[in-house]
Amino acid sequence: MKRWLDRTLGSLAMYKLVLASLVLLTVLAIVLAFFGLISPDPLALLASLPVAVVFSFVSSWLGARIVRQRAHLESSLVTGLIVFFIMAPSLELTGLLGIALASTIAGASKFLIAFRGRHIFNPAAIGAYVFIFAPLGFPTWWIGTPWLQPLIVLSAFLILYRTQRLDLGVVFVVVAASTRIALTIAGGGSLTEALSFTFASSPLLFFVGFMLSEPLTQPPRRWQRLSIAVIVALLFSIPFSIGPLYSDPLLALLIGNLIAFFFTQRRTIRMTRVETTEVAPGIWEITFAPHRPITFRAGQYIELSLPHTAADFRGVRRHFTISSAPDAGATLSVTVSVSEKSSSFKTALLALPRGAQVNATGIWGDFVLPRKISEPVLLVAGGIGVTPFASQVAHAQRHSEGRDIVVVYASSSSEPLPFTDVLSEAGVRVIVFGPQPAESLPAGWELGGEGRMNGDALSALVPDLASRRVYLSGPPALVNDLKLALRTNGARRIHTDYFSGY
Repeated sequence: MKRWLDRTLGSLAMYKLVLASLVLLTVLAIVLAFFGLISPDPLALLASLPVAVVFSFVSSWLGARIVRQRAHLESSLVTGLIVFFIMAPSLELTGLLGIALASTIAGASKFLIAFRGRHIFNPAAIGAYVFIFAPLGFPTWWIGTPWLQPLIVLSAFLILYRTQRLDLGVVFVVVAASTRIALTIAGGGSLTEALSFTFASSPLLFFVGFMLSEPLTQPPRRWQRLSIAVIVALLFSIPFSIGPLYSDPLLALLIGNLIAFFFTQRRTIRMTRVETTEVAPGIWEITFAPHRPITFRAGQYIELSLPHTAADFRGVRRHFTISSAPDAGATLSVTVSVSEKSSSFKTALLALPRGAQVNATGIWGDFVLPRKISEPVLLVAGGIGVTPFASQVAHAQRHSEGRDIVVVYASSSSEPLPFTDVLSEAGVRVIVFGPQPAESLPAGWELGGEGRMNGDALSALVPDLASRRVYLSGPPALVNDLKLALRTNGARRIHTDYFSGY
């Protein structure tokens, strides 16, 4: 099941998954309203929907034109639909005007409430909160209804799974729900009432799945994300009033966004394409020169934004692990494998001429080596999954860290392997599984076997496997299979990173 889920979701761009989920929720809500199963007037829903979506789209387009950027169509539609689910639907002119203004502010905020090209707040949250803080008397949060919760739960799970943020969702739900339930019981309510309201009639699950999880307002490291999840959960669930501010889910999220902003690269990363090199058959390294110095840790990934004509279903944004070391000078590289049926994104990326400008939205990731350099590590790569290890090994070698590193490389091709120069220069032990002739391997490398890599073979070749911290990177199927096999053979500290849908 997990393998099928990885493969299916990996072929779907995150924004398309969110957009599809919101569209399904919209259709279901309108149908339920016509049958009288949820409270909003179906005609009010039909009137409010185009207002929210159109004004979000138009303001996003205008905001992008003002700052000379390209608007992201799917993002503007997602923002408009979230505003639609937050603001109470209306047939009255004032109500529709409130929705229009909220969507306008939401769409424009991505460009106008931004720092060096990077928006700070969740757009839908900042747009809708204006009408709570003012206050202008516009009711919000009609989405909390038992009839919609099953689809909301499924959608939230898929989104959090696709973005590898299930831990964030679990932490937020546990803290927010337990706090609300405890406060309800302390106030004289029953446990049944508390559970029913929290999980069936509140916006909690919609909030975490569609709003808190937004990638561009997330900090780069896991501990930072989980800390913010706890803070937002407490602000979400505990009533408070400080001057003109009072507790509201949108305010909780905006405060979390502001905290996250100080952990992130606080600007759009602008880069110039310098060179494209085929480092192995079908594997290309694209090198960029950032316009300003950037910082990252070896093993982290960058999200590139590359608008191009005839973009396929996977969209114009993609995550790539950085293959160059953090101290590789004034350049940054990503490495991609290219097949005959590659995505339109990869085709456009390889076709970039020298000097072309490319933007990145940020750098994230926890797939980094332990700070304690005396701790032995095992780096297991499948195919292009060797990319983060190239960065990590090069960084360790340049800083003479003296780490005890064993690299295990699984390949399904007899062609030359990428990054052999980096791994050989560092002098780390390398074991290769695959149809590689032993004589074709660099001096000192070992051929572990011509068949599929497995836990028993690794355990035999690396007897101290249980004492090493293990890092797994590669296709989801390989990562999932090897993780279980390694645990069976004694490995306990396993970190995974796989390339899903890039």
